[in-house]
Amino acid sequence: MRKEVVLITGANGEIGHGLISYFFDNENTNVLALDVMPPDKELEKMCDRFIQGDILDNMLLGRLVAEYEIRAIYHLASILSTKAEYNPETAHKVNVEGTLNLLRLAVEQAGWQGKPVKFLYPSSIAAYGLPDLEIKNKSGKINEDEWCHPTTMYGCNKLYCEHLGRYYTKFYRRLAVDSTQSGIDFRALRFPGLISASTTPTGGTSDYGPEMLHHAAMGIPYHCFVRADTKLPFMVMPDAIKSLLLLEQAPRENLKQLVYNVTSFNPSAGKFRDIVLEAFPKAEIDFVPDLSRQGIVDSWPADIDDAAARKDWGWEPDYDQQRAFTEYLIPAVKAKYS
Repeated sequence: MRKEVVLITGANGEIGHGLISYFFDNENTNVLALDVMPPDKELEKMCDRFIQGDILDNMLLGRLVAEYEIRAIYHLASILSTKAEYNPETAHKVNVEGTLNLLRLAVEQAGWQGKPVKFLYPSSIAAYGLPDLEIKNKSGKINEDEWCHPTTMYGCNKLYCEHLGRYYTKFYRRLAVDSTQSGIDFRALRFPGLISASTTPTGGTSDYGPEMLHHAAMGIPYHCFVRADTKLPFMVMPDAIKSLLLLEQAPRENLKQLVYNVTSFNPSAGKFRDIVLEAFPKAEIDFVPDLSRQGIVDSWPADIDDAAARKDWGWEPDYDQQRAFTEYLIPAVKAKYS
């Protein structure tokens, strides 16, 4: 008998940590974790197995098909927005070809098991692309079908992989003589900027907010790379993990679409600085916009509409703006650097 597992790629990341901790603490779930980096030792203890490997390694993925019964895949591995702009071809290879490899694995698993395999995919507001700042400011909340014209390689990758998920779920090999459904149950979330209290930002295009907070706590001056009036939607990491778990648990018949927005709050960069200065009065934060990165942020929505997620599967964040800062971010960041 092959052991039933949940496969988590990109497991060493903050979302991976949260998911693995949840499964370990709350469910009798065997986690098969995969990441190109060596495992965090505490994280490894919570997994049935942790494999240091690459989602581009088809031989490795083939062995997983043979050795395990994978009921769900949380595909978190990717090259993020800023790094993708420096090396777009590599980003495409990892973000698109890697996703295609995992979709192929899911098809094989569904065929072996005779039942659907859930495929949870974190997408991004980078899938949007508004043409100019005036339209951004006039557009208000953007729903899933508006302004899907990404201007970054990361955004192109994410939007294309959403379409791949739709194809594999609904239209897979429909002209083949032996055409059958793929068996993939694809479910994607378009995340806003994600803020973690425990992980230092890694230079993502929406990381100016968390970078302010972490620099202030460390006593390091911070030159924000966007204007003070810049607005993006944000969400704290516990809510990101909650949304993925809720979406996986939702009955398929309740889901009217395959891709959902989720969000929580959307302060301006100036408001973000004001909140940080209230907690760290000695912090030094100014605004020195980087024109290239500012241009990318200006093409992303100031806010997104998550009404469909709220209606179809009961999404609601636990942390609004005030609670996110006062109960989660500021206390944890202070403790981290004390």
